[in-house]
Amino acid sequence: MVPPASEPEPSVLFVCVHNAGRSQMAAAFLARLGRGRVEVRSAGSAPADAVNPAVVEAMAEVGIDPSAQLPKVLTPEAVQASDVVITMGCGDACPVFPGKRYLDWQLDDPAGQGVDAVRPVRDEIESRVRGLLLELLPAG
Repeated sequence: MVPPASEPEPSVLFVCVHNAGRSQMAAAFLARLGRGRVEVRSAGSAPADAVNPAVVEAMAEVGIDPSAQLPKVLTPEAVQASDVVITMGCGDACPVFPGKRYLDWQLDDPAGQGVDAVRPVRDEIESRVRGLLLELLPAG
């Protein structure tokens, strides 16, 4: 008897303007909580030079260190390679391709904010990522 073919792992792309805050937090949470069962990407329409230091500090409080991540520029190839594209304030910069699932998460931008302002954004992102995982991965 031939075992059933396994479903390919879903892929998710998180996009925000600078790829230094919201999208980095979302990607880090999905990578951790998805435990290798989801392909994770993040990018920005106008990437910064480094991840926001307040974001690094807020994520360290929950045991995640995104400081080694480098913000990446959004490319059509990254969108095409993803099943789900989640935008977080990137405006019209995100290319749209047929057959992709697009979600827009309205979240405060942590740019220029201190860690106290980043914590609630971090916690909301974690909650949304947990909900996304329930949709993407079958129970079991």
